[in-house]
Amino acid sequence: MPASHPLPINRCSGELALELSDDIASQVQRNRATGTTSPCACPDEAVLRRDWRERDLATPGRPAFIRDAEKIMHIPAYNRLAGKTQVFSFHANDDLSRRGLHVQLVCRIARDIGRALGLNEDLIEAIALGHDIGHTPFGHAGERFLNEVYHERTGRWFFHNVHSVRVLDVLYGRNLSLQTLDGIICHNGEFEQQVLQISDISSFSEFDAMVQDCWDRGNNAIVKLRPMTLEGCVVRLSDIVAYVGKDRQDALCAGLVCEDDFDDGLGGAYNAWALSAFSTDIIQNSMGKDHIQMSAAAFEELRRAKRENYEKIYLRSEVDGDRSEQVRVLFRRLYERLLRDLEAGDERSPIFVHHIEPLQTWLAPYDKHYEWESDFDLCVVDFIASMTDDYFIEICERLFSEARKLAPRRSYLDELSADWC
Repeated sequence: MPASHPLPINRCSGELALELSDDIASQVQRNRATGTTSPCACPDEAVLRRDWRERDLATPGRPAFIRDAEKIMHIPAYNRLAGKTQVFSFHANDDLSRRGLHVQLVCRIARDIGRALGLNEDLIEAIALGHDIGHTPFGHAGERFLNEVYHERTGRWFFHNVHSVRVLDVLYGRNLSLQTLDGIICHNGEFEQQVLQISDISSFSEFDAMVQDCWDRGNNAIVKLRPMTLEGCVVRLSDIVAYVGKDRQDALCAGLVCEDDFDDGLGGAYNAWALSAFSTDIIQNSMGKDHIQMSAAAFEELRRAKRENYEKIYLRSEVDGDRSEQVRVLFRRLYERLLRDLEAGDERSPIFVHHIEPLQTWLAPYDKHYEWESDFDLCVVDFIASMTDDYFIEICERLFSEARKLAPRRSYLDELSADWC
């Protein structure tokens, strides 16, 4: 017999189960065997799109929400997620997570939970893959820096979940379903809730008003968002589950923390524990219900772990730590320079060559046009938010000499002995 390995024990929350109760496990197995779905799942035939297009009609081989997932994965903005920081920005280490991996992890966790609950896995996949597509370079710090200058100039607010909808619905004209776009804007994993009830939104007119309210009022509107589907609720919780343990593993890999720095005593093993404990708890407490929820104990542990991440990881990482002010200044200076290029109509500028012109080319087959002329500030926001970390640094290095000191070129081999070669 192979040696058995005991499951890890969380010192802060050892009472949480890592396996489903017998009755819920049996129900999951029965539902899978019979193909039974939840009466609260979003059916394929309920799909709502902004425009009627023959090419978007569902077929038996390519149902409605599978088309949404494919639409998302085949635009340049999705590809760029592989070059956007999750937490750590200035490390020559390919083992640290990028946002492209994060959306896949969210997708994996959410689909596992959704399958057990009998929900629409294709809709879950589409929401999960698209939920961060409007994110800035340099993670939440970059989001904050871009919002600061945009809000000062316009009075409007920039948040990545709202911008993700703009990227998919406006900049690339993907004609995604209302259900997918709604799940994306409502995903915000910064606002955890123990119980997630669905909203009563049922039309694009209601959705558009909600989106505009988020641009106009920022957090005051975003904190009240609720997904219109259970699938969106599952993605929202899965977003937190995906990063709370994985970010800790990355912090260990980056040398920012040590294995014994965490109160739960699990170190990097917390990620495996979290995936089992939180997924099990969500399934256990949501089966057969018209909402998604966690137990009080699991919810408090999720909040505790997230708080500990903030104290020991996020507030100490480079862009939130000792390089914060330098990066903030670069966001402001780049914003101002690109704005001047637009006002001067300088078509040599990268905002024309790498942003406006490619988007016009992309939209042309759909008889759409990128209306950048009507709002220069929003055009600059669109461009900066689209950048990878490396692109942002390179354009800043070309324009501002001090940027070259911020991110000196590092070699993957710096840590090796000098006489190795």
